[in-house]
Amino acid sequence: MTATIIDGKTIAKEVRSELKIEVAKLKEKGLIPGLAVVLVGNHPASESYVKGKIRASEEVGINSRLIRRESSISERELLELIETLNADPAIHGILVQLPLPDHINPDKVIATISPAKDVDGFTPVSVGNMVIGQEALLPCTPHGIMHLLQRSGVQIAGKHAVVVGRSNIVGKPISLLLQRADATVTMCHSRTADLASHTKQADILIAAVGRPEMLTAEHVKPGAVVIDVGVNRHEGKLVGDVKFDEVKEIASAITPVPGGVGPMTIAMLMRNTVEAAKRIGK
Repeated sequence: MTATIIDGKTIAKEVRSELKIEVAKLKEKGLIPGLAVVLVGNHPASESYVKGKIRASEEVGINSRLIRRESSISERELLELIETLNADPAIHGILVQLPLPDHINPDKVIATISPAKDVDGFTPVSVGNMVIGQEALLPCTPHGIMHLLQRSGVQIAGKHAVVVGRSNIVGKPISLLLQRADATVTMCHSRTADLASHTKQADILIAAVGRPEMLTAEHVKPGAVVIDVGVNRHEGKLVGDVKFDEVKEIASAITPVPGGVGPMTIAMLMRNTVEAAKRIGK
């Protein structure tokens, strides 16, 4: 068996094309979705991520506003900026690019963002609403994973999903979204004893542990669907948390790194911004 490659680039492009049509219809009604991206300092990776988000916004038709601040900005000044954006009727989504300088508490910054404009899905209110199944803007990477599965025709209901990784950004929220889709979910992490005994039970295996090529063929049940969230620099190349060349020979479907989950994260950011604009503009 050689796995079907789940092409995140193609699926993300489909999502953006759908959003472009939706945004055009909103503009006809006088509603222009607006996204504010706050970038503090000049972190090279952050610069790259932000460029991708601005480019996607332009493609979809979202009015993006990049707000740059020096790394010397005080925490109070940054919080005041966010409060200004919270009150700005032209802005429907607020994203503060992480990481922030050491003297700024990222939890305090995120908590200051209005939940209605929290397009990253990171505020305590957004997370709480997601946990109890109330309306919320969902975190982009887990939301993107669900779209990858659903648009690839993967049956989720009744299946056993195993999530390796317990981060607040991916592991915990994807376990909740899979449960909401009627999967039975097992949570594992880097310190799980006899990890393979758990992962080999998975119909759907989500690798989000942040360790290069940690999961090998011995961790995967034949025919499983494998979603690799990891992005790691290893021996001069970009690899995921899954040893791709091994696992693709026994899985039924697998995401590559790069080109799998990554493009979906930005696509879901665009989707959240449009959804926020629709809710706020009611």
